[in-house]
Amino acid sequence: MEPATQAAPCSNQPTDPRIRRTRQMLQGALVNLLTRKHFNDISISDIAAQAGVNRATFYLHYTDKHALLQAMTESRFRELLDRRGVVFSCEGVFRSLALGVCDFLSQTGGCPEQLASMPLETSIIPVVEGMILHGFQEHPVPPETPTTLIAATVAWAIFGAAKQWIQTPNRPPAEEVAATIETLVKPIFPVIPEAH
Repeated sequence: MEPATQAAPCSNQPTDPRIRRTRQMLQGALVNLLTRKHFNDISISDIAAQAGVNRATFYLHYTDKHALLQAMTESRFRELLDRRGVVFSCEGVFRSLALGVCDFLSQTGGCPEQLASMPLETSIIPVVEGMILHGFQEHPVPPETPTTLIAATVAWAIFGAAKQWIQTPNRPPAEEVAATIETLVKPIFPVIPEAH
């Protein structure tokens, strides 16, 4: 399966304020419900009731609760990266991405059982891949470089290591594991862009 190749800094936000508001309400409802229930135990009816809309409105915006989770996770993860100022061309981008994923996982319930029930990789990995692919466009590499494969490998490695970290009892600080992840993924890269 070909990984997502969306451009990193942008997301597909609707321009109609009513659509944005309804989607924000649905995403907020899911966030609220996740503080009280496991993802697998949350129904579409629960989400719609929490958001103050009907099920038909839910289905106008999302095909199922997994699509809502993916949209919510992607949006929140992008916001976190934006707050951190993570861009591909900055020095220490792999450490920043790893720290962003660790922070996001620790903020998203932090409970290993809850995290295990949510397919977060379908939201986080495409964002990380997109940032890396966008970086390859900004910092050209030799044409024979398998950029898609490299981006997928690095994104999965960062996510997998961060998920392993969040599930580890007495885990080290996020900054420490992010530095380790950076050390592990840097050799995969043919060129590390210079900081501007």
